[in-house]
Amino acid sequence: MRSYSNRSKWSEVEGRIYKRLCFKPLGILPQMANQSSAHPILCASFNQDNSCFAIGTKDGFKIFDCDTGRLLYERAIGAFVIVEMLYRTNLLAIVGAGEQPSLSPRRLCLFNIVNGTSLRELNFLTSILAVRMDRKRLIVLFKEQTYIYDVNSLEKKQIIDTVPNVQGLCAFSACVDNPYLALPASTTKGSLLVYNVVDLQSHCEIDAHRSPLIAMAFSSNGTYIATASEHGTIIRVHLISDATKSYSFRRGTYSSTIFSLSFGPSADLPDILLATSSSGSVHIFSLGFDLNERKSNSLLGSIIPGSVSDALDPAHHLVFHHAFSAGVRSNAVVQKIEKASGSSNPDPVVLRATISMISFSGYYQEYSLRINNKNEATWTLERRSKAIAE
Repeated sequence: MRSYSNRSKWSEVEGRIYKRLCFKPLGILPQMANQSSAHPILCASFNQDNSCFAIGTKDGFKIFDCDTGRLLYERAIGAFVIVEMLYRTNLLAIVGAGEQPSLSPRRLCLFNIVNGTSLRELNFLTSILAVRMDRKRLIVLFKEQTYIYDVNSLEKKQIIDTVPNVQGLCAFSACVDNPYLALPASTTKGSLLVYNVVDLQSHCEIDAHRSPLIAMAFSSNGTYIATASEHGTIIRVHLISDATKSYSFRRGTYSSTIFSLSFGPSADLPDILLATSSSGSVHIFSLGFDLNERKSNSLLGSIIPGSVSDALDPAHHLVFHHAFSAGVRSNAVVQKIEKASGSSNPDPVVLRATISMISFSGYYQEYSLRINNKNEATWTLERRSKAIAE
């Protein structure tokens, strides 16, 4: 297991309002207890490289290391509904829940966790619904507008008028080569606008679903986007360069709310796509790796067909049931992917993945996923911790 001190560093550039931060670990998270949380999570998100995650509660916010589960930073100053990190730097973008005047949901605070002070504050007329950022851009979402800022100077670069977006739904690619922002383009169907936040130009519009969107996510290289509608039965993947559909997956027959989507890290076509749903299940779909086409009636899984038509057979994906309590919001990411072969073994492993999950009930879990050439999946719980105190 790697430690933060072994990570490659990037140097501070003069004029930037952020710098590389060497976190001082504050201790291991307490072991998970079979009790309900007294302090539910209001927001939870992973940083851009999935090395850390941040949570906001009614009491404050916390930052944790994904590799070790260690608490890296905490601040108890009131309720927060948005806590966004900029990689592993000293900069946070935080928005209060409005339970006290200093933590208005209309105020964005750029917070320096080194000295515990506000670097800058941006005040708006309406409530902030979502915030995203990378090393060039700061994105602030409102119900009917999206603001794009230069993250260093905080110069407002563009205002995008949008359809009503009451959930603050968006997807943002932090890839330098494909700096895209995706926003809903309709309130009656599942279309989305893809916008280049560096060139400040619309790239394309994609008609992904018949029903309004509920979740979307870019691949790590920004070349693909996955989407789900309010029905949650079909998940589609589109190639951004020409706005064409590459894959279409059937998650299930009955409607379910898709809470999160995440591609496996890849420089090209991702190997897998992960989805969490309100049923408490985690769904794995294969994109960029080949499995033996052998099927078994007792298994949920097989190779994704080359056709772009909807994969209506539920055997086209793997399901991990009861990963979370049903109805509890969750967020999960694919941390690592390793493809391997082992012809000397009777059931060689063709893919290994590390998957991190956060539930809004307060639990952080890390699983190791192994898939063999018969498409049999093995989930091993590596870490299970509670992110908020009892």
